[in-house]
Order: sequence, then C-alpha cells, then structure tokens
Amino acid sequence: MAGLSKKNMLKFMSEAIKEARKGLKEGGIPIGAVLVKDGKVIGRGHNRRVQKRSAILHAEMDCLENAGRLKAADYRKCVIYSTLSPCSMCTGAILLYKIPAVVIGENRTFKGPESYSGKFVKLVNLDLPECKQLMADFIKARPELWNEDIGE
Repeated sequence: MAGLSKKNMLKFMSEAIKEARKGLKEGGIPIGAVLVKDGKVIGRGHNRRVQKRSAILHAEMDCLENAGRLKAADYRKCVIYSTLSPCSMCTGAILLYKIPAVVIGENRTFKGPESYSGKFVKLVNLDLPECKQLMADFIKARPELWNEDIGE
C-alpha cells in the first residue's frame, strides 16, 4: 500500500503515541490511534473507557468515531495506526470498514486477532520500545485498571 514507508509509519505512529500520552494524562489507559488517508490524519483518538465510563471506547473506536462518517471508498484508502495490537472488537470495525492496512506499535503487551493479517488487511508491527515501555509502566502502576478490560 502506498505511503507505508518506514519514515511515514514512524511519523504517524508518533501521532498515535501523542494520543496515548493524552489518555494517560486524563487518567485513562495509554493507547492511541490515528486514521490516515492520503498522507493526512483524518481521525485521532485514545482509549477513553475510564474517562467516559464506556465499555467500547478503545483507541481505535474513538479514532473512527472522531473521523466522522466516511464513504466506504474513503475507508479503503486509509491506514489505521494504533500503539497496541487491536482487540477483536476494534479488528471487527477495521474489517467492517475494509480499512486495508493496520500499523501497530507493539503486540507483546496484548495480541489481538492478528491471524486476519494477510487475509483481509496488511498488518505491520513496528515493535517500538516506546510503546512497550508506555504499557509496561502503566500496567505496573495500574494493574487493576489494565485487567478490568482486555488485560486478563
């Protein structure tokens, strides 16, 4: 897919990391996401389950919500960046909208249903130390919050 150069992936992942840090500052779980179309961020979000007392506002879901309503053809030109491997719910939304590529910061803390990679979407794992450290520090400080949802 066009635009998936290492330089571009790191650039847009840095935006997702900013979202994760924003969520952490708000007292939430530090996972961030951005939706990119034609080299431009068109949606951004972070895990806001705690902040909004929501069962579904994972970073990817928040990002898609904040991108607003798009045409099906627009989603097919997008790449979604997430600091952590998307869970089944978020993967379902990605598949539903036929977003062709997912770039993740890491999948050691949590590994979603990545078996879809290659079948439906292109998956790139940047395996970034910054993303792993952000989650490790959070889980050490707030294990009960991490384990409340997908952590355990």
